Amino acid sequence: MEEHPGGPDTPDGRPGPTRGRRAAAGTVRGTARAARATGRGTRRAVGSTYRLARRASRAEGAGDSGLSRMIELHAVHTAGDAALAISLAGTLFFQVPTGEARGQVALFLALTMLPFAIVAPLIGPLLDRFGHGRRWAIGATTALRGFLCWVLADAVATGSLALFPAALGCLVASKAYGVTRSSAVPRLLPPGISLVKANSRISLAGLIGAGVSAPIAVGISLLGPDWSLRYAFGLFVFATVLAILLPTRVDSAQGEEQLALGSVGGVGGSPLRSRVPASVVLALRCNAGLRMLSGFLLMFMAFLLRDQPFPGWEDRPELLLGVVVGAAGAGSAIGIALGSLLRTVNPEITVVATLLAAATTVAGAAVLYGLLAAALLGLVAGLCQSLGKLSLDALIQQGVPERTRTSAFARSETLLQLSWVLGGFLGIALPLVPQLGLGVVAVVLGGWTVLVLSRRPGARTSEPIGSGG
Repeated sequence: MEEHPGGPDTPDGRPGPTRGRRAAAGTVRGTARAARATGRGTRRAVGSTYRLARRASRAEGAGDSGLSRMIELHAVHTAGDAALAISLAGTLFFQVPTGEARGQVALFLALTMLPFAIVAPLIGPLLDRFGHGRRWAIGATTALRGFLCWVLADAVATGSLALFPAALGCLVASKAYGVTRSSAVPRLLPPGISLVKANSRISLAGLIGAGVSAPIAVGISLLGPDWSLRYAFGLFVFATVLAILLPTRVDSAQGEEQLALGSVGGVGGSPLRSRVPASVVLALRCNAGLRMLSGFLLMFMAFLLRDQPFPGWEDRPELLLGVVVGAAGAGSAIGIALGSLLRTVNPEITVVATLLAAATTVAGAAVLYGLLAAALLGLVAGLCQSLGKLSLDALIQQGVPERTRTSAFARSETLLQLSWVLGGFLGIALPLVPQLGLGVVAVVLGGWTVLVLSRRPGARTSEPIGSGG
């Protein structure tokens, strides 16, 4: 019987495999085994990380009170945020002509002020009248973001005009999520954990979620920005399910009263509304300035670095923006870490110090504009905003009675979101001249600082940031 070249015949008479084919089959089997081993290792690593994170989120009674579910929800939500930001980095700012993009963003950003200014003050009291209101409100914001991510994916793939409305709709929904979530957190506090510590834990979970999701989104975006947007869609759908599964106590407003932000320090108000402590007003004013700076920097630097990148970065504007945004994220993480350590610092001093530091840094960046100054500005802005917010939370925790604390927290968040939108609009409106734009916001922030300090209420004793757990 004649042998087939390269190998013997099979019993049924067909030619046997050649040596090359046998080697190729072995390579395929080896690759498959390696892939299965890698998959098993990845699953074990992800499983171990998930179990560790779940144990951490449920520590100190957070699992029994339901706070752990809010922590998990926020981690998934910020993971979706990171995927959305990465997807839009190459589309919203870097594929549309600068003039057209700035005009459309300015128009839609201005429109976002209307629902915040008119509707937001009514959301809390309205939801308190209906059972399951807040869980469904939080779920609605995440579901809306998921829907808009799917719309964005189609818009990016086809070049549809729905790109900007959907992108700005995601921004509005994100701010609405912040407002509705802020009113739910105080209702989930376990005994022994302060509002400051709970918010620090939630913020840290958000940073971890974004840190894990970002490289995944980058990898998926290599297939196209529409695919990473669909990945974000899946995350927001998951967040919607987690929101609906929040404990029923999120909906309860029993024993709570509404807080009137207009009646300060014992002046004005009505028998039906409590008054805001002077220390909280001071912290709100300082944080409003910090949020204004945050909104300004995001919008202004995004277009400025695209239009006028630093020497040597002309072909990498996305990476350049990532450096500045990454510095801000690092500053925020440092602020969260410091907030849990600075237990001996008076929060009233901290909020004033952060506002002064931010105003000084932006003025310095205007004079010494460059890559290092821009990155340092992002770092300081993120640090100051994080510390300022933790200080505000501490003062609300200490100075506002429990029956009005939820209302105070939700209304303060609404004011801060409005400040962010105003800052973003200022960043869009100013010319793309770094010294001019940063100089103007330095003057605005400096003037606001002087106004805050000149109207500072009489000193009063406050507990440290970390007190109460």
